[in-house]
Amino acid sequence: MRGERDVSVEGSKGPRVSCVFVCHDGAGRVLLARRGAGARDEPGTWDCGAGALEFGESFERAVAREVHEEYGVRPLDIEQIGVRNVLRGDPVDSHWVAVVFAVRVAPDGVTIGEPHKFDALAWFAPHALPMPLHSQCGATLELFGTGARATVHG
Repeated sequence: MRGERDVSVEGSKGPRVSCVFVCHDGAGRVLLARRGAGARDEPGTWDCGAGALEFGESFERAVAREVHEEYGVRPLDIEQIGVRNVLRGDPVDSHWVAVVFAVRVAPDGVTIGEPHKFDALAWFAPHALPMPLHSQCGATLELFGTGARATVHG
């Protein structure tokens, strides 16, 4: 999703809808994935999960599908926490409406489900986030309540 050119079926540009999720353990830690060499953009950065909403799919179904694909677990709880209008590029070449969710998962079942996209997964306390973060991750974590921009540590 991130960095993808936005071209509709008719060939014109237009916004797309993504479901972005912050997985957490219910005890204060968040799960982040490090983007590998095969990631669509910003390899080597740590990020929350995300995926495009498919035609006819509910937000909750999309989140459950993507969490399972990326991390190999099923959500225990899904809560919508915000919406972001994501414009990337100058001039803008990527436009996403990101519906953001907090998703509680069982920590011991988490695994890398897409090794072609991610090369590491780890749990972090909000005051001890890894660097570098993906360019969109800080704003997403702020919606979750971590205050990521003010508390990022390297």
